[in-house]
Amino acid sequence: MRASAAAQVFVDDPAAPVLGEADAHHLATVLRLRRGEEVIVGDGRGGWARTLREGRGVGGDGTVQHEHRAEPPLTVAFAPTKGERPEWVVQKLTELGIDRIVPILSERSVVRWSGARGAATVERLRRVAREAAAQCRRVWLPEVSDTVRFADLPSLGAPGEVVLAQLSGDRPTVAQHVVAVGPEGGWSTEELGSGLPTVGFGLSVLRAETAAVTAGALMASLRTGTVAEVEGTPE
Repeated sequence: MRASAAAQVFVDDPAAPVLGEADAHHLATVLRLRRGEEVIVGDGRGGWARTLREGRGVGGDGTVQHEHRAEPPLTVAFAPTKGERPEWVVQKLTELGIDRIVPILSERSVVRWSGARGAATVERLRRVAREAAAQCRRVWLPEVSDTVRFADLPSLGAPGEVVLAQLSGDRPTVAQHVVAVGPEGGWSTEELGSGLPTVGFGLSVLRAETAAVTAGALMASLRTGTVAEVEGTPE
């Protein structure tokens, strides 16, 4: 139903939607929606409603539906790389349904976000996630957290839930809800010796951003049952 709508936007209250200036401009000028075309409005917390384009805004009958968040919540933590690749990672993880996206600072990180500049960068990633969620018709916005240090990774989940992506790692399992992907130079010896289990995504050496999206795709597929967990260990 949501996929057939002409567009989706996020508002404070789907029962009485008021568009922000940027969303109103996007619908009218970028998408050029006509009066009467369907627009989904959501609050980013599972509530959403069907509305129709009216002038510079939207209008509906106030009927709000609610969709429960998928369980268990999934987290991908990744060490940011240079350029616009972190934005691409956040966009794709949002499309895949990942619930929490965490930039991490590891020993070999080349990109180090901190201070006002780091806060502004994370805020930009939150806008990317919001736009991607609207585009793919998600009704739960993912959380894009502030940057955390490697030492804080175990606090992101219960024991056994948090794992490191590593070429020589084991198969991912449905019980692992937090996957951390290291920088382009990989994890340091000390980080690999931290006691966190490792998981692998095949035999190829992946770019950091490719590994992050692969982690998200596998976790989401295991959660929905699209990919079945294989018992036992590989030969």
